[in-house]
Amino acid sequence: MQDQTSGLELVVPEAPGPEMFDTPKAAVDRLCDLYDAAAAFLRDRFLCAMAEGHPGVRIRAYYPEVRITTTSFAKTDSRLSFGHVTAPGSYATTVTRPRMFRHYLEQQIGLLIGNHGVSVQVGLSDTPMPVHFAVANFPDITVPHEGAADFVLRDVFDVPDLASTNDDIVNGVAGAAADGTLPLAPFTAQRVDYSLARLAHYTATAPSHFQNHVLFTNYQFYVSEFEAYARAMLADPASGYTSFVSTGNAEITTADGSLPDAARMPQMPTYHLKKPNGAGITLVNIGVGPSNAKTATDHIAVLRPHAWLMVGHCAGLRNSQSLGDFVLAHAYLREDKVLDDDLPVWVPIPALAEIQIALEDAVEQETQLEGYDLKRVMRTGTVASVDNRNWELRDHTGPVQRLSQSRAIALDMESATIAANGFRFRVPYGTLLCVSDKPLHGELKLPGMASEFYQTQVTRHLRIGIRAMETLSKMPLERIHSRKLRSFEETAFL
Repeated sequence: MQDQTSGLELVVPEAPGPEMFDTPKAAVDRLCDLYDAAAAFLRDRFLCAMAEGHPGVRIRAYYPEVRITTTSFAKTDSRLSFGHVTAPGSYATTVTRPRMFRHYLEQQIGLLIGNHGVSVQVGLSDTPMPVHFAVANFPDITVPHEGAADFVLRDVFDVPDLASTNDDIVNGVAGAAADGTLPLAPFTAQRVDYSLARLAHYTATAPSHFQNHVLFTNYQFYVSEFEAYARAMLADPASGYTSFVSTGNAEITTADGSLPDAARMPQMPTYHLKKPNGAGITLVNIGVGPSNAKTATDHIAVLRPHAWLMVGHCAGLRNSQSLGDFVLAHAYLREDKVLDDDLPVWVPIPALAEIQIALEDAVEQETQLEGYDLKRVMRTGTVASVDNRNWELRDHTGPVQRLSQSRAIALDMESATIAANGFRFRVPYGTLLCVSDKPLHGELKLPGMASEFYQTQVTRHLRIGIRAMETLSKMPLERIHSRKLRSFEETAFL
């Protein structure tokens, strides 16, 4: 076979043809075999080329794919927002790292088979696997930068193609393929691989450690409290938690396990309190700003988490609020700007009842307040997110008028971004903030005030977020992934 672009002979691994499967386990087994063979083929040929130079041929391997074809308009269980296609036709998605995504894939494929009463087809796609992503499975191998090898890498191997790595499916602008096939999943294999590589870079932990329930914070103070909670859970055999992972993939399974100090902190330090099948909790310190919030959620979304929550600090905008009060976001004023091209500002970002109830119940349990008394420490309302940390140094007339008209009760730089990206990626989202300053009323966040505030409130705030996540983790999947986040024509996979 000859590569049409380079004119070189095209060398590909031998592989079985497409096959139909009636059980999700067998289908995922075949996906694993096809993927492993492709990745190993590229690894071996890459190492040989690095040692011996240009091989004189074009080397290629393909991602596996799963495909379903249905001809019936029969209505499936309408209570489910996923697990079925919307109309007769052929639907397909490329798949990467099937061993890491095994639980998710078996779950989604099983629903397809059960809901439509048809087999799924597993085989090779026509999408080349970039060599960079293939060798990412082997930590002891790195791909050199362009020009570092004795030959031009892209003349021999496929490399990541940003022209076809995009969010068209989740943004609702993807059309059918040339053969009429429609998307089966929200992300293609290349898009997933791109984000897996970015996650490892930004968080200094392997994507395989991420759990299905993700807490975001904008302060490092929460990390030590999360580790203390994790150690307490590891000391309790009934907790269900199995290990705790810190920066650099350091992992402990006992309460007194030793964690080395990180030689260099990543941009977004991330920690994982693990349970089987990803049912635990991940904490990500995204730092300050909507750009960081978008970056983190853009990449974590490919892991298809069941919920993410923001538990950060905010400016209280009402005189009736006190430092340390909580704010439960019921709406968002988006002045962060980073998602405007992907999700126009006229798109409403609704509050999700399941998340709101879990957060409010968690506040009640941690504060031992309920009903009307709860209003002493928690307000619900609009949270505004801006892209300028020092907004209060500008003329107040415009910003304050908009804040007042929107009925905003708190302001930060990340919450609206995280919620909007949750809406865009169909990931259930929520926000519980803690008031750390009141700039409109002269109470600024100063070092002396901050230390006392953090000492008294960080533990309580974090435990509220954890308690809410533990409640959500017990919810049936179909309840938390409700139809509120799904549009007219959705992919069958979550």
